[in-house]
Amino acid sequence: MPKEKDPAQSPSSPTEDSDTAIPTLEAPEPKPGLDGVPVRWYDADRTEPYTHITPFQEKHDTSIEFFYKPITLTALGIGMAVLAYVATTQDVLEEGRDKRRVGAYAAIASFLLFSMIQFRDGPFVRPHPAFWRIVLGVNLLYELALVFLLFQDLDSARDMMTYLDPSLGRPLPEKSYAENCDLTPENIWNAIDIFCLAHALGWFGKALILRDYWFCWILSVAFEFAEYSLQHQLPNFAECWWDHWILDVLVCNWLGTYLGMKTCQYFEVKHYTWRGLRQTHGLRSKTKRVISQFSPHDWTTFKWEGTASFGHYFTVVLLLAVFLAAELNPFYLKTLLWMEPNHPFVIARLVGVFLCALPAVRELYQYVNVPRKTVRMGQHVWLLLATIGTELLAITKWSKGQFPAPLPTSVEWAWAMGAFLLVSYPAVQFGIPSARRYIRRAEGKIKSS
Repeated sequence: MPKEKDPAQSPSSPTEDSDTAIPTLEAPEPKPGLDGVPVRWYDADRTEPYTHITPFQEKHDTSIEFFYKPITLTALGIGMAVLAYVATTQDVLEEGRDKRRVGAYAAIASFLLFSMIQFRDGPFVRPHPAFWRIVLGVNLLYELALVFLLFQDLDSARDMMTYLDPSLGRPLPEKSYAENCDLTPENIWNAIDIFCLAHALGWFGKALILRDYWFCWILSVAFEFAEYSLQHQLPNFAECWWDHWILDVLVCNWLGTYLGMKTCQYFEVKHYTWRGLRQTHGLRSKTKRVISQFSPHDWTTFKWEGTASFGHYFTVVLLLAVFLAAELNPFYLKTLLWMEPNHPFVIARLVGVFLCALPAVRELYQYVNVPRKTVRMGQHVWLLLATIGTELLAITKWSKGQFPAPLPTSVEWAWAMGAFLLVSYPAVQFGIPSARRYIRRAEGKIKSS
């Protein structure tokens, strides 16, 4: 026996003009919240699609259970106990010691504890999502410090740096590396120092961040051209031609990039099988499982495809500009604030930007290549862009009167030609075909009408 149709579900016939006919109603406009019920701030579910945030515990199958159990109250209790001990014990705070510095360190530690527990999860899992939350907290602290210094003049900023390190606050001698540019084995050997190793390690890290050979090569060559352009302001950018192109590009940068890309290829083809520590038998196997916790949970190969569309081209150019700014900023900051290249603050800034760039570039890649799923830019990339931009603002403000040498005419022409090429390529590659398609559609509409 056939089932009777529900009159509420059957559409009205066009011939029905009875008063009892049920008119077809448009779908009601969706209401905010969950099923039309407004969400209050204290019962919001962060896994709902309107937030597009999925916590790590619900997004991944963890393999070490106890390592990922929430311990927020335990961490709060331990943190308060340590804070009370340090603040109230005179044995810890000796007489005559600068207690303001200890208070500042305690405030920083408390903020990082909150970051570790309450910040959102990033794209990375290993060694633990909490580690990358701390990295985000460190980035935020550095950004806040930059914003504070941005409102100070250069002399005040230099005085404030002496509170962190009393050895600072003294002018640095200017050093040039282009005094004897004869291509001899002795000169090349004298040019090899600890900074060559730093170059190689830096490009190893950039390869892990960008995961693309061509991108690294373009960035390497672009940085050398940037050194040529800015050596009238920073004397240590003045290097011999063989120092630029042989030692830097062909030796140090290539070696670091090659090893970094080989590491990326290893992670790309590696078979990831994660088992819990309890399921692993034997001391050797357990030790290997603990060490593997510091390797990637999975690996994503980056294919930037800068010529695929205007959006990809713009992203690649923007990422290249941000990387160049991130590379050049520490040279200007250490010159303006009178810090040696091997000062711990300079090294900490380089290491911090490397750690922040790892999840930031991953979020940017997902934001560009998966726009339907990634509805907003990630927190790591947003904050890192703000940090690099704030550094540029501080450098621009403090540089007034510090670099009196004018920009050479050849550099002006070179930058103008580079800008012209950057604008001309997308205009020819994407603009002209788009204009032709638009004209064809318009002509087709005219003919059809």
